[in-house]
Amino acid sequence: MKIVVLDGYTLNPGDLSWGELEKLGELTVYDRTPREKVLERIGDAEIVYTNKTPLTRETFYKAPNIKWVGVLATGYDVVDIDAARERGIPVTNVPTYGTTAVAQMVFALLLEICHHVWEHSEAVKRGEWTNNADWCFWKYPLIELSGKTMGIIGYGRIGQASGRIAQAMGMRVLAYDQYKNKELECETMRYVDLEELLRESDVISLHCPLTESTRGIINKETIEKMKDGVIIINTARGPLIVEEDLAEALNKGKVYAAGLDVVSVEPIKMDNPLLKAKNVIITPHIAWAPKESRQRLLDIAVNNLKAFLSGNPINVVNGVV
Repeated sequence: MKIVVLDGYTLNPGDLSWGELEKLGELTVYDRTPREKVLERIGDAEIVYTNKTPLTRETFYKAPNIKWVGVLATGYDVVDIDAARERGIPVTNVPTYGTTAVAQMVFALLLEICHHVWEHSEAVKRGEWTNNADWCFWKYPLIELSGKTMGIIGYGRIGQASGRIAQAMGMRVLAYDQYKNKELECETMRYVDLEELLRESDVISLHCPLTESTRGIINKETIEKMKDGVIIINTARGPLIVEEDLAEALNKGKVYAAGLDVVSVEPIKMDNPLLKAKNVIITPHIAWAPKESRQRLLDIAVNNLKAFLSGNPINVVNGVV
């Protein structure tokens, strides 16, 4: 059995092992695959793994040996799952692997906004503390989170993990989600409609999937409904935000700051208006990437294939079993 990984580098730049996959078949791993080489590199492989390399309708109809596709991520929009279904090919994803890592990144971004740790450290190294007239100084307003309200749009696994951290830090949590687990509600967490969340939140964190109903959920109109000085965090999907509208709100001070690990087009284009906006932190889609998280991802991806080979497929996203 031939197995091909079309773009394995971001998952495993060399600090993990492909050994478990190698036990299952003849394995070929490519760091990256340009679109024009997808069919060539799949060749006669039966098993195909992809992370961000698109598998189109043409791919499924011109690579007839494919029997199974594994997406090395939770999102699977890079695969034409309808075409795979027509061909009877199961497509699997990797859920839950990054829950704790992404929730941790939410607060890495938020705490940097609140305390500007790196800039203050650099100021000390530049001699600003040594030459300061007082025994301490700060270059930016410092923000205490206890007592403030975090609004979480999308209260699934990652949203809930972020909510637990927020509550542990003394914050009140307002959650907006289509599916409500009332057992989670308590004195410091409750479900609300979007209008109340926008109106009451000091911090808004995005954790919803990208759908037609959530695309651009943060826009000029919804921002106007927010508190002046709100902080926005996005570790979910870039197109949830209308970036021109957020940039304008940052520059006008309506939004105090934003911490973004995702943008609408990745890698980011240099004409993205957020690059020149005030008070914005942008990181290169790394919330998922701690080694521990990537190891879980790889383990689940291998187990998905093992389950398929045993006749009991799991984590199938297109209904083919």
